[in-house]
Amino acid sequence: MKKIALVLITGICLLSPSLYATHTHKTKPVARNASLAEDSVLNAIASYQFYADSVEKSVKYQHGTIPLDSGIGTIQIPEGFKYIDKQQAEHILYDLWHNRKADISTLGMILPEKSGVLSDSSFAFNIEYSDIGYVKDDDADKIDYNDLLKQMQEEDRQNNIDRVKEGYQPIYLIGWATKPYYDKERKILHWAKELKFGNDSIHTLNYNVRILGRKGVLVLNAIATMDQLKNVQTNLPKVMNIVSFSDGNQYKDFNPSIDKVAAWTIGGLVAGKILAKVGLWAVILKFGKVIVLAIVGAFAALRKRIAALFGRKKKDDDDMPPGVIRPSDKW
Repeated sequence: MKKIALVLITGICLLSPSLYATHTHKTKPVARNASLAEDSVLNAIASYQFYADSVEKSVKYQHGTIPLDSGIGTIQIPEGFKYIDKQQAEHILYDLWHNRKADISTLGMILPEKSGVLSDSSFAFNIEYSDIGYVKDDDADKIDYNDLLKQMQEEDRQNNIDRVKEGYQPIYLIGWATKPYYDKERKILHWAKELKFGNDSIHTLNYNVRILGRKGVLVLNAIATMDQLKNVQTNLPKVMNIVSFSDGNQYKDFNPSIDKVAAWTIGGLVAGKILAKVGLWAVILKFGKVIVLAIVGAFAALRKRIAALFGRKKKDDDDMPPGVIRPSDKW
């Protein structure tokens, strides 16, 4: 919250000089109203903190061994992490983080023990399972990931045309934050992408882990910002060890006579040919992005009121990014 407060008060300070310059003959009223503006922002932050604390108190965290749906296996929550079950995770993803239900599914989430679901300086792993079938890994040693990156960037350029037409901001694949690596012995694939949302100066980290089983793939997606890459990498070994497929569901249990073979191989998983709807992008909404945008919305409304005090033309704040809920809708 200190980080958010600093950003907002800095914004107030940047706004105030412009008011002084425009209304030099009204120095005292401007100073008084600038002070009122700062007080309003601080009150807004305090109100949000109260809201965030109440949300956090309502979450019931779990530890230990968690059974997965359909008996495919279990998740062992590693030391230093905690688990949020499927029902609560859906509420967080859809209601708090504003992802569409059609875009993303969840079996729950894990996040660091000392973090909260509305923390602005943490990360989480969303857990999914896709029963796409047995993924062959024959191509794992043959993939040129630099060429694959170029193909993915070109696909994103085409996809962004449609996103903008539909009213969404474009998403740019900047490059690999961590180059794809496949552990053939453990049947675990992981990689990280650096992404940019629209004109956002803060780049997003999308860290992907795929754990291969007999009938499908367990999907772990990290939600973070680029400055948290080192922290995510440090904790990655713990996260990759959380899954134990049950007997009969392990990769080695594949029976070519009766089992379905997935349409995609290792390269296809990296390229996003699994769960390739907006969901893989929607969950990328990093911790705090909705929070910051919502409070920025509060500042925009406050700025309108300040401008009105001096007869300046009001600027409509309906240019907020799609899907962002203004504080008045939730507080």
